[in-house]
Amino acid sequence: MLLRIVSVTAIVLSTITIPAAAASAEVVDAMSRDFGITTAQALTRIRQEKVALKIAPAAQEAAAGAYGGSWFDGGKLVVAVTDPAKADAVRAKGAEPVLRTRTYASLTAVKEGIDRLSKAGAVSKDVVGWRVDAQRGAVVVDALPGADVSGLPKDVVVNTAGVQRPQPFAAGTVGGDPFYTGNVRCSIGFSVHGGYVTAGHCNVGAWNVYGWDRSWQGEFVGSSFPTNDYGWVRTGGGWWNVPVVLGWGQVSDALVRGSWEAPPGTSVCRSGSTTHWHCGVIQGRNETVNYQQGPVYEMVGTSVCAQPGDSGGSFITGDQAQGVTSGGYGNCSSGGRTWFQPVNEILRVYGLRLLTA
Repeated sequence: MLLRIVSVTAIVLSTITIPAAAASAEVVDAMSRDFGITTAQALTRIRQEKVALKIAPAAQEAAAGAYGGSWFDGGKLVVAVTDPAKADAVRAKGAEPVLRTRTYASLTAVKEGIDRLSKAGAVSKDVVGWRVDAQRGAVVVDALPGADVSGLPKDVVVNTAGVQRPQPFAAGTVGGDPFYTGNVRCSIGFSVHGGYVTAGHCNVGAWNVYGWDRSWQGEFVGSSFPTNDYGWVRTGGGWWNVPVVLGWGQVSDALVRGSWEAPPGTSVCRSGSTTHWHCGVIQGRNETVNYQQGPVYEMVGTSVCAQPGDSGGSFITGDQAQGVTSGGYGNCSSGGRTWFQPVNEILRVYGLRLLTA
């Protein structure tokens, strides 16, 4: 294996420095660029989101059976409750309660009903996704104009504005990129003990994986696509793993310290081998994306752009791993939407442990 200090799996630990600040100056600059905000505003948002991520589990627990979902808005964590008596308990955890009429569990049941319809082949391919939208207190269905939605539950909200057909972000082989399998180039997600996680659609049946220098890097131990879009690679051949997300020279390489799940409205940045580092916001969790190859469940939708070859790459909020890039629509010139598969789900399914700094 040729040595080059650039791959997630080939970074010498002695080159890593732990930043004292909440985020590096380059990350703050990237957020300022992609959000159109000042440096001071970006720093404030980073601090507020760090608080929101930490209090989210306790706030949800305080809402108990009245929990209606949560999101980040106005610099704070907002938690919907269906019982006004739970508002004070949520507020005591540091979140802002708002009243809604439907619980998150009831909305999720509607969403899972559509999932069952899709598994039975009863959802049109022109219906490209569906999700629980806690802010609206409804299940939102994204559909291409003219799509047949007659078989869907009557109480869903159908959205056609700006909807395009999503597709996985794998790419044909080109030189100088992180890893290859078969004739596909994809991006490394997050290091785990013994390897790394990435997108399942990157495994095209070849199983062997090769690094940026085309030396053997390891092999897919497991993968799933569609239904899910995740997989993991056990590394070998002299490659090793470190808890780092590449900044590609645009930002400092980011250390990974955990995997707290960020609520909708929180900023998130993505690293990939084609378009490198871009930021946006989490728009929804537990979304279903209806690719041509079939539906993928439990995805997270974002406003971050991506392009072919970015598949499998890292989504991270601050120093908290969020997930691996799956697919979407648009590009990094005109913008678009991108979905990721949550990293905690991948860790749970395969019994893996995230490698952290």
